[in-house]
This record gives sequence, structure tokens and C-alpha cells, in this order.
Amino acid sequence: MAAGEAEWSWGQTRTEGPGGGSVVRRILLGSQLRRLRESRGITREAAGYSIRASESKISRMELGRVSFKARDVEDLLTLYGVADDGERAALLGLAKEANVTGWWHSFGDVLPGWFQTYIGLEGAASLIRIYEVQFVHGLLQTESYAHAVVARGMPDAPPAEIDRRVALRLERQKTLVSERAPQLHVVLDEAALRRPYGDRAVMQAQLRHLIEVSEHPNIRIQVMPFSFGGHAGESGTFTMLRFPESDLSDIVYLEQLTSALYVDKREEVAQYERVMERLAQDSPDPAETRDLLRGLLQLI
Repeated sequence: MAAGEAEWSWGQTRTEGPGGGSVVRRILLGSQLRRLRESRGITREAAGYSIRASESKISRMELGRVSFKARDVEDLLTLYGVADDGERAALLGLAKEANVTGWWHSFGDVLPGWFQTYIGLEGAASLIRIYEVQFVHGLLQTESYAHAVVARGMPDAPPAEIDRRVALRLERQKTLVSERAPQLHVVLDEAALRRPYGDRAVMQAQLRHLIEVSEHPNIRIQVMPFSFGGHAGESGTFTMLRFPESDLSDIVYLEQLTSALYVDKREEVAQYERVMERLAQDSPDPAETRDLLRGLLQLI
């Protein structure tokens, strides 16, 4: 799999559950169009010809990587023999919803294209599980800590750009207190808490914030302490996303310097699942973690 490209294969479609966003709807519609095409034995090349497009565009549509024109969807449904008015209306409605612009597009000046997909998926997830080793995860960062992280990572960026990137990070955090807030489970390696970003006051405020938000019913925070020694998270940072839609498989998100990988093959996702379970089992529970955080706070 090439860097930055997601090899999505989403399983059999059932009824869409509540929640989700335009990114998820694009993936759902694309997977349904793929199955309809394959059930008729029609090649991507032939499908592309029917809508005056290339085979590669059909591939991108079926992977949910592009927006959908209603005319293209109508023509493909006709080609695939979908004549039932109700079924056509449902799929065309899905296409309309899939084209809704996400809030994050207003940050397009500082948001890499490869990261836009992740933000859409993050906002649609019902369960987010994270292992982080470098720093406190963006969903749990205070504004001052986030500013220090971004400034450290982009030393040549102008102050206005840093401020925009911090604002984007804070906007993402709103999903944790929204009406459909996901369950968030984060395991932080102790290294992420020992490594200073910003001055003493910034680090103290960040630790207090972690203690506070860990009391929220939908947020579970654990710290993997140095004292445990070697542990299951040897492969490094990863994020697992689960969705309320029953037809979407879990995704493992692996961020790289200039791109990202999305893993959804069942056997590969299962390996990350096992690692996350072992990390959770081997780390102090949330109450003990709060005590650990209080201890670190006293050392700063």
C-alpha cells in the first residue's frame, strides 16, 4: 500500500446507523456502488465510460475519495440495473449528504489534504482508541500546550499559521462534548508526559487538564509508566476508530510525516486491537493514573 493511500474494503452494507459525516457517507456510497458494479460483472473501465470518466475515477469514487455528482450516480445506477425508485432515491440522497462540506474545510489553508479524511472519520467515530508516545494527544491538549507542540514542530512557520493550526486542534476537541460525543480511550506513554513542551506553567496546566478531563464519563485515560519496562506498544503511536454504522469496519490510522496510512483489513486491525487491550491491561487503571499524574505534577 502506497504511503498516504487507504485501501478501504468495507464489508457488506446494511442499514446506516445514526451519526457519521460526509466522509463516512462517501465511503458508504462508494462501497455500495462497487458491489452493484461487481454483481453485474461490469469493469471499472466500462463504468467510467458510461459517465464520461476514467477507470481511475471510478476507483476513487468506490473508495470514497472524491465527491459525487448526482448525474454520475444516476447514470451508474441505471447501468447497474437499479430500477427501484426507493433504492435509487436512497442512494441519491446518500450522494447529496456525502457532498456536504465539513467544518474543517475552512482550515484548508493550514490543513494537509491527507489529514482532512482523518478529521472527517474522527468526527464520525463512536469509539476512539489511541496510544501516544511523543506528546499528549491533540484531543487532550490545552491551548498553550498545543501552541508549544505546533511551534516546536514548525519552527519556521509564521505566528498566524501556528495560531490557525492550534485553533483547528481546539475545534476538533469539541466533538468530545457534543451531543454524539464518542467514547475516548487514550493510553499515554509516560515519555509523552515527561517530555516538556512549553515552560513549567504550560506543563502543569496540561497535567491538571488531563486529571480533570479523565473524570468525564466518555473519556478514559491511562498512562503506561516507565516502571513497567518493555510493553506491547513497541510499534509506536496509532489510533483506532470505530463507527456507529454497522457496515463500517474499524480503522487503524497511522500518521507519518507527510502522509498517513489507513488499515482496515480484519486480521491487521485485530493485531492492533490486541496491542491496545494489552496496553490497557498493563497500565494503571484511570483512578491510579490520576494519582500518577498528580505525582508528576508535583515534580514539575
